[in-house]
Amino acid sequence: MSESSPQDFLFQRIRELIPAKASLVDTVAEILHVSSDSAYRRIRGETLLVLNEAKLLCDHFQLSLDQLFLLKNHSVVFEHSRLDLAHHDYDRFLLGLLQQLKNMNQSVNPEMIYCSKDLPVFHNFYFRPVFAFRYFFWMRTFIQHPDFQGRKFSMDCLSDATELIGRELTREYAELPSIEILNTECINAIISQIEFCKDAGYFSNPGDIRSIYDSLESTILHLKDQVDYGAKFLPADKNPSGRKKNFNFYYNRVLLGDNTILVSTGQERQVFLNYEALSYLNTKDKDFCDGCYSGLQHLMKKGSIISATSEKQRNIFFGILLGKITDRIKAITNK
Repeated sequence: MSESSPQDFLFQRIRELIPAKASLVDTVAEILHVSSDSAYRRIRGETLLVLNEAKLLCDHFQLSLDQLFLLKNHSVVFEHSRLDLAHHDYDRFLLGLLQQLKNMNQSVNPEMIYCSKDLPVFHNFYFRPVFAFRYFFWMRTFIQHPDFQGRKFSMDCLSDATELIGRELTREYAELPSIEILNTECINAIISQIEFCKDAGYFSNPGDIRSIYDSLESTILHLKDQVDYGAKFLPADKNPSGRKKNFNFYYNRVLLGDNTILVSTGQERQVFLNYEALSYLNTKDKDFCDGCYSGLQHLMKKGSIISATSEKQRNIFFGILLGKITDRIKAITNK
């Protein structure tokens, strides 16, 4: 059986999904109700799976049979994680992100490349006012949670439990070696959201608008500190200079990013594509992931690395971001 056969691909995916200490042979034998020797021959490719056996395995591991038959054409099969709007389950979305990060940190030689047109999602959780505002905005305008319809913004809209998940996300993200590729448009979305809510009358206390902008400024300054050191750490970290160098940051002036995340773990790559604000598609298709990796490498060569080097370019980049925030603060102060 060739290396890229559907049967080999299926067992490769099952190996990735079962616990590290579990026996693949015993797992397959139990699902197919065959002997260990029969399961071993199927895993080795000496005995071909019949269609019903493939379906049993795919159903058990929630895999798509389509993946087994699209290996040699230009189709790519994605899994999706879509926010359940019917149940307004934002915390589950955050917990899903948290589990993804934990899995990455527990893998062999992990690395994340994050090319974004917006402020990467993990930077929303450092300071409560920004987190509370993004939470309010998503709950009211996108998720349309009934408890938020007609409600005005307040800092206590963010529960302690949700804030705690955000804190865990930032801790896990700080441990993950990563590359971020951003341009100076990355904070336009959150500024537009703040201004929209201001114009729509969603703020009952004008002082909250200033608090959110101040918090956004603190977020950008903290990001700059991490880029200065070439290391990721939390705002409360007392000794950032002692952190491991796990953060490369590129100033992208070539094109607007598209919220692509590529994760490398050992010999495997996985791509996550963000859509509908809070949902994402992901695939481990080798050709697709390798193509994305090559494209991101090309984009990095066209950009400027400004982490722990290129102080002038770093100051220009962050100066532009901070200037946008200062302009908005001046606008609300002078009214």
